[in-house]
Amino acid sequence: MTPPAFESASSGRLQIVAPPDPSVAADAARVLTPPALAFVEDLVVRFRPRIDERLAARAARKPRFAAGERPRFLPETAPLRAGDWRVAPTPADLQDRRVEITGPTDRKMVINALNSGASVFMADFEDATSPTWANLVAGHGNLIDAVRRTITYTAPDTGKAYALSATPAVLMARPRGLHLLERHVHVDGRPAPGSLVDFGLYVFHNGAELVRRGSGPYFYLPKLESHLEARVWNEVFVRAEQVLGLTPGTIKATVLIETLPAAFEMDEILYELRDHAAGLNCGRWDYIFSSIKTLATDPGFVLPDRGQVTMEAPYLSAYVRLLIKTCHRRGAHAMGGMAAQIPIKNDPAANDAAMAKVKADKLREVRAGHDGTWVAHPALVPVAKAIFDAGMPAPNQLLAGLDTPEVTEAMLVQPPHGTRTEAGLRHNLRVGLQYIEAWLGGLGCVPIYHLMEDAATAEICRMQVWQWVFHHAALEDGRAVTPALVRDWTTEELARVRTEIGAARFDAGRFREARDLFERLALGQTTEEFLTVPAYDALLAHEGAS
Repeated sequence: MTPPAFESASSGRLQIVAPPDPSVAADAARVLTPPALAFVEDLVVRFRPRIDERLAARAARKPRFAAGERPRFLPETAPLRAGDWRVAPTPADLQDRRVEITGPTDRKMVINALNSGASVFMADFEDATSPTWANLVAGHGNLIDAVRRTITYTAPDTGKAYALSATPAVLMARPRGLHLLERHVHVDGRPAPGSLVDFGLYVFHNGAELVRRGSGPYFYLPKLESHLEARVWNEVFVRAEQVLGLTPGTIKATVLIETLPAAFEMDEILYELRDHAAGLNCGRWDYIFSSIKTLATDPGFVLPDRGQVTMEAPYLSAYVRLLIKTCHRRGAHAMGGMAAQIPIKNDPAANDAAMAKVKADKLREVRAGHDGTWVAHPALVPVAKAIFDAGMPAPNQLLAGLDTPEVTEAMLVQPPHGTRTEAGLRHNLRVGLQYIEAWLGGLGCVPIYHLMEDAATAEICRMQVWQWVFHHAALEDGRAVTPALVRDWTTEELARVRTEIGAARFDAGRFREARDLFERLALGQTTEEFLTVPAYDALLAHEGAS
């Protein structure tokens, strides 16, 4: 279906400044149409000032956190939290979300995810996608085909053909966070917000068609830090519905509570999006990263090894309880977090151990009151589904958790206990370096040591190293974590990686750039907000050189 014509607030102020790429020329011709770009331009002109304002508020708060201020429940919105209100009803095809699979937007992944047996597939333009221009253009082309159920793929090496099943998962899309730019799209000479480019292209091409097919344009919103940021998104949704002739409230969004400040404004975020809200999600990996970053200078919140920071940690358990109770009070879904495990071939014992971890995690979630969960690999869909089928026979459990005792501010910042080990530090170095190298090569979702790593888990690696260095943290053997130690072990761990993946693959890769970037992020005087921001500079520099 072709969206109706509309009166744009702008007039030819958008420019595409991407190098030509024959591999995505066909997708570019149907994704980057003049009407679609005019729609994106309109959104950028109207809402970029509001996004700039909210990002400035983030920047102003950062030094206050560094000086000891803590997130808190807002006193000015206490009446709203105490009020009796609910979000708009959830569409029929989002009532049952017991297993959601997430991943990048490459063609084969889209087909496999939609065919996986999951209730929902979230196509991720953010943490699971390296934002090369080819990836983004092809990704939107793939989703256009997926919505119309015409998407097919033939593997060039095997000739195997892929196509959609008769009952694919419900499709959702995750645009980039408000902080990320799309430097291939300029409006008035400035790079456009990546969030508006991703959202605009997807909803323009697919919004009306999804409605015609009995679904709708559904989104996951990442990295929000306040309800005022949710307000901006709500205004974007209202404008899009007006322009595209969609009934108000057609667009639905689930917000990832994956920053520590957002955990203190869950009610307010749902309220701002109440006509468009479908739920909140425990974005656990980014939440752990954000807690380290937000409380980075607090000597009482120096975390143990990443592997010891489980969802049983008191501050994470409190976050889960608060999210479930908040959502269910308001009639919204409370979604669980990502199981990052992947099948381990040729090692039955290790595979059984990994699957046991997935089962235990999903059992915890369904018992806690979650209405569904996330997995990163199609093979985990039946594992998670079996747990939720047994524990949640109804489509959801929106009445669970309503009698949860009060979660206090102190509970949400209670530090977890554990040890800091040489093995934990070295693991952070190896994973962080390998992920950044893959991201610079155009891959945003990478299996490393039997876990599916994306930008969120890599953020934990580099931020944890920064925190340990900043506080001169002692490992369990008494050694202090210093810049010199990190550099020495980085050299040793890169040598190990070279042995593991092979000299030819290593030498052809971008590990030198990855090391430079990782050390800049992990050993800098101040904390970089997101590794994907400076990494984008390196990505574009390589694109320009190519």
